[in-house]
Amino acid sequence: MHVFGFAGYSGAGKTTLIEQLIPLLGAAGLRVSLLKHTHHDFDIDKPGKDSWRFRTAGAQEVMLAGAQRWALMHERREAAEPTLADLLAHMSPCDLVLVEGFRADDIPKIEVFRPSTGRERLHPQFPGVVAVASDVRIEGDLPCLDINDAPAVAAFLRSYLGI
Repeated sequence: MHVFGFAGYSGAGKTTLIEQLIPLLGAAGLRVSLLKHTHHDFDIDKPGKDSWRFRTAGAQEVMLAGAQRWALMHERREAAEPTLADLLAHMSPCDLVLVEGFRADDIPKIEVFRPSTGRERLHPQFPGVVAVASDVRIEGDLPCLDINDAPAVAAFLRSYLGI
């Protein structure tokens, strides 16, 4: 299972780029999964629903299952935030896991960068950056990909991983 990341500050376009890459990689015959890190408290459950009631009653895990999908919610309670490796261990086998976030983890990743956000570049302070995707030409030691050319980014990713 190949793992490849996308890192950058909020508003740079990571989610939009990944959303465009998934069908392109799927059309190339790859089974693609996604793992997204969030710094915000989030909840996919709704107060009052049975699953919410079970979780708030203290269940460690609650699985929702239907004909179209299933979802497993695991309560961390007081446990430390899981590592990328911990989370990948829960993923079903596939050809490629795209990772959004986890910028400090040493996996190959594309830095998604837009100077208009006013933020600094992540490279070289964070490990694993193998290219940059931007809406402007970035000079430097890394390949610069056009963030608006998802087919070219997909081709780079497949070439880099040899898939």
